[in-house]
Parts: sequence; structure tokens; C-alpha cells
Amino acid sequence: HVQLVESGGGSVQAGGSLLLSCAVYGYDYSNYCMAWFRQAPGKEREGIALINHDSSTRYADSVKGRFTISRDTAKNTLFLQMNTLKPEDTATYYCAASGRWFCGYSDMRAWGKGILVTISS
Repeated sequence: HVQLVESGGGSVQAGGSLLLSCAVYGYDYSNYCMAWFRQAPGKEREGIALINHDSSTRYADSVKGRFTISRDTAKNTLFLQMNTLKPEDTATYYCAASGRWFCGYSDMRAWGKGILVTISS
């Protein structure tokens, strides 16, 4: 039974930082393409950061230069370092895993339950 469990969310003021973690249990996704998504209230879920097998990364324009996706393969854990946070970053953040070495946001097959991030102005 595969589980992706996000942690590290919470409430911070604008300009602050948060580190999200996603621990994977039940399957070794450490060498597969994984990603972070978010869903703001009243909006559709969007892919914001993706990391491939070779550690190449892709970011949405809205987070580029502020967020960094990374992984610890030994711990089967995915990270999202979020800096210079803005009120518009307020959302529920999800990690997801594909079964591919290289993927797009539409290729995910396993999802976490999400964690809330709230940025106050």
C-alpha cells in the first residue's frame, strides 16, 4: 500500500519561508519523476514543481526563482523549499509520484492527501 505523506505546512507571514516534505511509504519512488501541486481556494489544482530521474527540474512561472524542488533518494523523500512567500501562495499543497523516469504533470499516479499553507500579508 503506497502512501505519500506531506509535512511542514502551516502559517507564515509574507516574505517568509517554509520547507515542505513528502515521505513515501510502500514503494520506492526515489528514482522516478515526482512533483508538487497546489490548489488555492476556488481554483483548479496546478503543477508547480517537478523533478525527473536525472534531477532535472521544471517550475511554474508563478514560483520560479522562489521555490526549489529536491529529493533525498536514500530516505525516499521529496522536498519543496519555498522562499519569499506571497499571500497568493496560500493553498493546499500536494506531492505526487509517477511511474516514469521522465514525466509531465499529467503522468502522476500516486498522491498525498495534501497540506495547508497559509501566507498572511
